[in-house]
Amino acid sequence: MSSNHNISFNSARLEKVSADLFRTVRINKSFMAWMGFLGLGLAACLYAYYTQLRDGLVVTGLGDYTSWGMYIAHFVFFVATSLVGMLISSVLGLIGYKWIKPITRIAEIIAVAFAAVAGLVIISDMGRPDRLPYVFLFGRVQSPIFWDVTVVTTYFVLSLLLYYVTLIPDLAIGRTRLTGRPGFLVKAYDILSVRFSHNPLQYKILFRAIRILLVLIVPMAFAIHTVTSWLFAVNPRAGWDSTIFGPYFLSGAFVAGTAAVIIAMYFYRKNYRLSEYLTDDHFDKIGKLLFLVSLVYLYFNLNEYLVPAYKLKKFDAIHIRELFSGHYAVMFYFTQVAGLIIPLILLLLKPLRRPLPLTLISAVMVVAAWLKRYLIVVPAQEHPYLPIQFVPEKFVVYTPTITETAITIGSLLIVLIIITILSKLFPVVPVWEVAAEDDEKSKTSIS
Repeated sequence: MSSNHNISFNSARLEKVSADLFRTVRINKSFMAWMGFLGLGLAACLYAYYTQLRDGLVVTGLGDYTSWGMYIAHFVFFVATSLVGMLISSVLGLIGYKWIKPITRIAEIIAVAFAAVAGLVIISDMGRPDRLPYVFLFGRVQSPIFWDVTVVTTYFVLSLLLYYVTLIPDLAIGRTRLTGRPGFLVKAYDILSVRFSHNPLQYKILFRAIRILLVLIVPMAFAIHTVTSWLFAVNPRAGWDSTIFGPYFLSGAFVAGTAAVIIAMYFYRKNYRLSEYLTDDHFDKIGKLLFLVSLVYLYFNLNEYLVPAYKLKKFDAIHIRELFSGHYAVMFYFTQVAGLIIPLILLLLKPLRRPLPLTLISAVMVVAAWLKRYLIVVPAQEHPYLPIQFVPEKFVVYTPTITETAITIGSLLIVLIIITILSKLFPVVPVWEVAAEDDEKSKTSIS
């Protein structure tokens, strides 16, 4: 974010950027078809959730021993991906990197969408969702679950505020540039722009608000994933009893979120024809960022498995053997080799940091990131301290059901719906930041 309150625009440059970036703000047939497809898929998933509400969690693979399964793995993945808004906008923005300007809003859209739905994923894991208000009415400070609900909600609110505040100048610019669009959209721009007229005092207030939000969102983002890690780490169960789960989860979150942003960048560049604004250089730089955060994540992965493998206590040994050579070995090696080690090698090569190969690498890393959360959540529960005796076979090994999988997919569809709506109603690249120039001689008024 620029810190100069005297934002100026070259009129020709502003018109060019506005024409390119507001071109995508429209409701066309392809948008309606895509939303229809997502809507039909969501309807089927909602029916699956209705089945769960009607019959209870018996329709899932959850049981007495594995009481956290795909739902919680999905929740941790959503929380992880949402942290990218903090990494791109706050950390890199506060440091002063200029190349992130066209990317910040994409990161913020992803942060808002995933943070908004993370809470719904928790509800899907509840057998009695009608008791959710009790968390707020009778929540105990001693409970990490109470902390988790609090920080997730706060982080979502801050992410939404950051997205909206940085959008205000674009709303003001777009008020007179939405010819041919639906009337409700023009009216919404007029209301949401809060009479912003691009004068220096307004920009001074705007930058101050943005900086406050950027500063506030950093500790909240750290808190959201640290608290989520504590949900596991406060348990003495093998596989969860770790003092490094906080930074371990954070570093993994940066990997998942950065990879998700790269995928979104490629989609917008290709389908919205934004190659002039999302350039090869942007992909190269964010590819280097992905390499950096992946290297940090590799370090924590080595610590997470090397130390207990060296000591090899009884229950740690059971857990590690299950991952390294047991039932989850294929999934484990895919997450470590295909999802981390190979990408680290490939990202060293500049030709593979171009848009298409980088997107393919990121797609594999996102899949591996989800499977990694599954490996964190599930295997540790299948080897409790007490022996498993006289229980149904399905309690011994957790297997997600079709209903459970459909509900999980449903939350991902809601994320795609939110991202689609935000991307079609508002510019995905900040018009005012791209068009702004510091040259006072080129200042012009915006009507």
